[in-house]
Amino acid sequence: MDVRAEIFADDGSFPNSRLPLLLFAAAVDDPSPEAMEALFERNGWPPAWRASVFTYHHYHSRSHECLGVATGAAQLQFGGPQGRTFDVRAGDVVVIPAGVVHQRLSASPDFLVVGCYPPGQENWDMLRGEPGERPQADRNIAAVPLPATDPVTGGKGDVLTRWQAAE
Repeated sequence: MDVRAEIFADDGSFPNSRLPLLLFAAAVDDPSPEAMEALFERNGWPPAWRASVFTYHHYHSRSHECLGVATGAAQLQFGGPQGRTFDVRAGDVVVIPAGVVHQRLSASPDFLVVGCYPPGQENWDMLRGEPGERPQADRNIAAVPLPATDPVTGGKGDVLTRWQAAE
């Protein structure tokens, strides 16, 4: 499994994170929604929803987020308007640190994502880079603890290894 790590700097509107976003390409052989949910549950990240990704820039200041692409394909942008665009497809998993802005640019009609959060971080918020969100969003992000496990591989895995190294 190929793991890509990307860091996005604060652009003034969106805080992004010092922690890298991790894209696990072809993370699972069976990308069905049920298999994605079972994987995340087994690795300590309870599945929370099945849906798409919003078409506008947004981020969460109170939680890290994991997106497992169960069906279809999409083009997602991370890091804000000047950020980078990634093509994702069924079987890919993206682990997004608190503060990293994301949006869907385009998707196949069957695009479906399973979303989850580390235990204790299910009370996520939805921020859009509006005036007045910061500095509270910055304080929230700084207070979000690292997860106890990696949602894809369990145990310490790439998420904890790479995020601990970035701290």
